[in-house]
Amino acid sequence: MQTKQTTNQGLKRAYLITITADEIAAKVDAEIKKIAPQVKMPGFRPGKVPANLVKKMHGEQLHAQTLNDTIRESVDSVIKDEELRPAMQPSIALNEGYEEGKDAEITIELEVLPQVEAPSTDGLKLEKLTVPVSDEQIEESIAGIAGQNKSYKDVAKTKKAVDGNQLIIDFLGKLDGEPFEGGAAEDAALVLGSNTFIPGFEEQLVGVKTGDEKTITVTFPKEYQADHLAGKEATFDVTVKAVKTETDTKVDDEFAKQLGLDSLEKLQEIMKGQLEQQTAGLTRTQMKRSLLDQLASGHDFEVPSTMVDAEFEQIWAQLQQEATKEEDPEAALKQIEDEKDDYKAIAERRVRLGLLLSEIGQANGVEVTGQEMQMLIQQAAQQYREEDRERFMQYIQQDPMAAAQLRAPLYEDKVVDFLFDKAEVTEREVTIEELQAAIEADEEAEVAKVKATPKKKKAPAKKAAAKKPAAKKEPAKKEAAKKAPAKKAPAKKAAAEKAPAKKPAAKKAPAKKPAAKKAPAKKK
Repeated sequence: MQTKQTTNQGLKRAYLITITADEIAAKVDAEIKKIAPQVKMPGFRPGKVPANLVKKMHGEQLHAQTLNDTIRESVDSVIKDEELRPAMQPSIALNEGYEEGKDAEITIELEVLPQVEAPSTDGLKLEKLTVPVSDEQIEESIAGIAGQNKSYKDVAKTKKAVDGNQLIIDFLGKLDGEPFEGGAAEDAALVLGSNTFIPGFEEQLVGVKTGDEKTITVTFPKEYQADHLAGKEATFDVTVKAVKTETDTKVDDEFAKQLGLDSLEKLQEIMKGQLEQQTAGLTRTQMKRSLLDQLASGHDFEVPSTMVDAEFEQIWAQLQQEATKEEDPEAALKQIEDEKDDYKAIAERRVRLGLLLSEIGQANGVEVTGQEMQMLIQQAAQQYREEDRERFMQYIQQDPMAAAQLRAPLYEDKVVDFLFDKAEVTEREVTIEELQAAIEADEEAEVAKVKATPKKKKAPAKKAAAKKPAAKKEPAKKEAAKKAPAKKAPAKKAAAEKAPAKKPAAKKAPAKKPAAKKAPAKKK
């Protein structure tokens, strides 16, 4: 194998690897010799099939596998011998027109991580904005739970249903007079006026009484999640089994017991803890932004464009998705398009900060333990169908890039916690509105800072020198899984029910994923 460096410009590197036909043929012959004892063929005793017949039967497959293994080993060898730290997965290409019996030329292109000196962690000063939880907030939260756990009682059978009443109904949906899949339900609870069913369904049931049977006609929304129903007119045969009216929910020990708790005092204690946890998350966000601003000050080194592109693509995809949920999607899309350069600069700043955190972590021995990594894998596996979880876990274990992306958020959190412990922290009580305003101010400051950052000039290209043939090769890694398994699909609702409402779109840039490498996209 011969290796020649063809590019050395800034963080970009490229190499041309030549693997001779003789090297490949020798490896194929060695593989044939290895598998020959296991090959069975009519007319030959087990293990006695001649090598030339084994090659005739399996030669093409063995050549392809051997070539792939050799390329992978060669790339690993270049990365090791050149002491490279790839920023992202290298681009690897086999020369066009290659065929068995010819030398194989492989082009490797990649970006390397910059050499960054870990910034000093001395002298960090942070202000911690805390929000005390009041009794009024606790009572308001419990009242909200009570509102979500409404109780109902039957009304007189002669009374007509009005908005706010709960109906217990059976229904059967039909398209062109024929029942369709997912269009039926029994003992379904429907609160009139709640808009939980498709438009027009609830309105036509106002005025029904217990025991009524009614056929209603509705049209499914054009954007309905089931394609075979979207925009279609359907009928529903509805049987009203009960009409109920809401009763007052008394917040007391009995209410707490209905929720599985011992007493109202225990419920109040739990709610206080949840409220403190919510505000603690905002407090951490505010402290982290302040910390990152201090770290970013005075550090302006080149970052790998592939990492910036990946970070920007993630930001941009989320912004586009959020824009489609706005009242005027076209105007929202135009606005983010006008600010596209700002978001690219934000992506670059975030990658740079991530690399700084990574260097601080390595310099100070911050690690994600094997046990923590195993827990991360198991938690992530829960997103997939049960039959695919084992395959997902193997995928993570075999693909270093996927494992790095899964590990990255926890690693960054641990580095941030390390820096919080090192910093001089002063606390100040504020209202929730003041804390949210402080976070928004930090977001606006981030945009202002990247706008003010001048563009850097690229480093001049160095003349590439021919490299001597590599002497040693790293052992071949296990074959990486090609794709992560598909995530499990959510449970289906009856067709008359609307899809759950989406949360309002935020206008700010999405939260950053830490500095490490990105994982391959998962199939949906």
